[in-house]
Amino acid sequence: MYFDKNEKIYVAGHNGLVGSAICRELKKKGFQNVVTKTHKELDLEDANLTKEFIFEEKPKVVFLAAAKVGGIMANNSYPADFLISNLSIQSNVIQYSYKANVERLIFLGSSCIYPKKTPQPIKEEYLLSSELEPTNRPYALAKITGVEMCWALNRQFNTNYLTVMPSNLYGPDDNFTNDNSHVLPALIRKIHEAKVKKKEYVEIWGSGEPRREFLFVDDLSEALVMLMDLDVNSYNKLTEKNQCPIINIGSGVDIKIIELAEKIKEIICYQGDFIFNNKYPDGTMRKLLDIRKIKSYNWKPKTNLNDGIQKVYKSFLKNK
Repeated sequence: MYFDKNEKIYVAGHNGLVGSAICRELKKKGFQNVVTKTHKELDLEDANLTKEFIFEEKPKVVFLAAAKVGGIMANNSYPADFLISNLSIQSNVIQYSYKANVERLIFLGSSCIYPKKTPQPIKEEYLLSSELEPTNRPYALAKITGVEMCWALNRQFNTNYLTVMPSNLYGPDDNFTNDNSHVLPALIRKIHEAKVKKKEYVEIWGSGEPRREFLFVDDLSEALVMLMDLDVNSYNKLTEKNQCPIINIGSGVDIKIIELAEKIKEIICYQGDFIFNNKYPDGTMRKLLDIRKIKSYNWKPKTNLNDGIQKVYKSFLKNK
């Protein structure tokens, strides 16, 4: 362990899926001084408020999990919002973390910012190797800018800021709303509602053929806190100035969307069928991360997809 349990750690976006999991993991590991602020208390898109907060708190570590996120429909409907909001949040938190001498910053990227057509599984060095997926290009460009900010600061000012690239995430604090949810929680909601209303079928957007990799969010948070607390040599190896400071974190297994829907259908005990609406785009046909780098740090995911879906469905029923 590198950090004392009383070191101040700021989790930006602590109410979100990833941020709440990071807070749980930090508490589990015994860290006593975790700082959080709700969006109402601190708007990270406001540069002056963000600067004032970070300079006053002077955290030793920052987890940047705050972001505007959503599925294909949300990205298509609000491209300017996704671009501007994420650029503002990242620019403010990353630059003022540097200016306030934050020792380690871990920025949450996403597997969806890798190119649309890239060899599988996706290695870290494939970032920016070809064109992006059009359906989420604004979001991807914003996130790529965050990656570049971390690398630029590392090169110019000798910081040690790291970007983590997770695969599709799911967990108990997921977003199940109609327009903004990702595929797994959206399917849980749709299939559950179809069961309750005794519908004969559930509509799935796209062809159902794209393959996606899913990671339970508590497995991600375990990896994030492990990376944060690495010894100096191990951590600095990830942020060497001559390489882009990114590391993939995923399950190492992917599945077709239709196969995912069948799994959820079985867990929920729904008896109907699926139909496919090809008016909606599939997005990238396959996204599977190469996770050899993170596994070299003796980390591997613990939650299989069936168990994870059951946990998320129980959470959905409890909070619905």
